[in-house]
Amino acid sequence: MTRVVILTGDPVGAAMAGPAIRAWNMALELQRHGHEVRIVSTSDSTEAVARDGVAVERVRAGDDRAFRAHERWAEVIVFQGYGLGQFDSLRRTDRFLVADVYAPMHLEALEQGRDLARATWGLRVATARDSLTDQLRRADLVLCASERQRLLYLGHLAAIGRVSPATYAGDPELRGLLALAPFGLPTESPAPGRALRGVHPAIDADSRVLLWGGGVYDWFDPLTLIRAVARAKGSVPGIRLVFLGTRHPKVDEMGIVRRAVVFNDTWVPYDERGAYLLEADAGVSTHHVHVETTFAFRTRILDYLWAGLPMVVTEGDGFADLVRDEGLGIVVPANDPDALADALTAVLTDTAAAQQYRANVARVREQ
Repeated sequence: MTRVVILTGDPVGAAMAGPAIRAWNMALELQRHGHEVRIVSTSDSTEAVARDGVAVERVRAGDDRAFRAHERWAEVIVFQGYGLGQFDSLRRTDRFLVADVYAPMHLEALEQGRDLARATWGLRVATARDSLTDQLRRADLVLCASERQRLLYLGHLAAIGRVSPATYAGDPELRGLLALAPFGLPTESPAPGRALRGVHPAIDADSRVLLWGGGVYDWFDPLTLIRAVARAKGSVPGIRLVFLGTRHPKVDEMGIVRRAVVFNDTWVPYDERGAYLLEADAGVSTHHVHVETTFAFRTRILDYLWAGLPMVVTEGDGFADLVRDEGLGIVVPANDPDALADALTAVLTDTAAAQQYRANVARVREQ
């Protein structure tokens, strides 16, 4: 048995976004293999409790005295985001240190800072880049979520001298330095329930529901999707576009949300999302095409796979390749409302095609 601390900056509890979901399921999986796990969150929204046998603790960022107790208890420390720079004891630790860099925060900062003054934007990107570099220098093991991300981080590691005879000898693929730890799917099926149909006045049993899972961030493109839904309404009168949540449980509402008409401005509890997914006819994800897209790992697509949903997605990321190659739905060009409207209409009206998409999803999700 190994004692493991998983450090995240996201809220852990009923409402969770991608980083916390990843930390939580990593903890459950490690526990299932016989290890003792604590999750430590720096978010004020986290409640210090024990859930499913996993201790969840809250430590204020910078409170090194409180974190040091967890650091001394642990044999392995897994951290996300800016955790390494928040605690001196973590920077000086002699414990085995694992950097989970599944979210390329320096590339996200390029999009998140677009509305800022140029100097502020540049500072945010530089801060994220320098933090990531520090993590890659210090970590004993680096985790990423996809082979695309692995190529990105191999380049970064090589640039800072971590790809060397010392790391290469006996490990020519460098898997001992940079390992693939993708998100998985829950072993249990989504739990049905009354979430949308007959609950919201605009959605009834005959509605054709498109579900946008997760938050709305500046690198996504909900506006083209909304325009496409308006164009598809003539062919699919019962079409309904549902945004599961537009406000991250920690992050301030982004500008893109203020420009979009949305359904749900709260955050659906993690344990309740299955009921919403099961009431949908298809899952959608649209984004702009830029460098963040290339290396992103969209957690919401995993939920669509989990619930067996056909998908309509924008080209450019790794999941779009999976949707296209495995016949899980339709992939459309970015920023093209006409092509998107046609794809939405096809997924919602072509029963035979939708059945085939669902059958393919059932096969692929086992991977």
